[in-house]
Amino acid sequence: MKSKTVAVVDYGSGNLRSVSQAVKHVAQGSGVEVLVTSDASEVLAAGRVVLPGQGHMADCMLELARSGLLDAVLHAAANKPLFGVCVGMQMLLDRSEEGPTQGLGLIPGEVVRFRLEGQLQADGSRFKVPQMGWNQVFHQLHGAPSHALWQDIADGAYFYFVHSYFAKPSQPRHNVGEVDYGGRFAAAIARDNIFATQFHPEKSADQGLALYRNFLSWNP
Repeated sequence: MKSKTVAVVDYGSGNLRSVSQAVKHVAQGSGVEVLVTSDASEVLAAGRVVLPGQGHMADCMLELARSGLLDAVLHAAANKPLFGVCVGMQMLLDRSEEGPTQGLGLIPGEVVRFRLEGQLQADGSRFKVPQMGWNQVFHQLHGAPSHALWQDIADGAYFYFVHSYFAKPSQPRHNVGEVDYGGRFAAAIARDNIFATQFHPEKSADQGLALYRNFLSWNP
């Protein structure tokens, strides 16, 4: 295993350039190599893996299977730090209403669509779907310590979201960050060596870069 290599998985669906540029930025001077790759052997050899995703979850799952990268991603999820982003987070759960489609089943739970018809925001405007823009993420939850990847990131820091569906993990312990948009829901989930966010760290300025920087030194 090349412990100083981060593989950004290219299975044909994901904000690859922005994600890889953000990870490369925080890796400068550390000796860490960042690869955008569609080669399963490179994903298997990497010390850390980033799984991005955007668009329709059923398409993402289909492309992951077609690409020949599915087994390499499952191997990463079992053996090394893995960071899922946006639909890359949603894919980690059991199933999604979008499609509907089955997920990877790595974290128990489901992905559901916003149902905000008739609800108004504090300023009297209607909630829009998708949620698009900046929102606060709270990681100090239920008196438990924050996840290690939140180190040096303020509770309630703002991150950038674009999504119409959100994750509902079955077990509260897998919810490690919450956001409020017509109700509180999971903005970040984690289990063992897996961490994933609904928001886009690569579009979230300094606090997003801090999250990727913490991922590079995370030893779960």
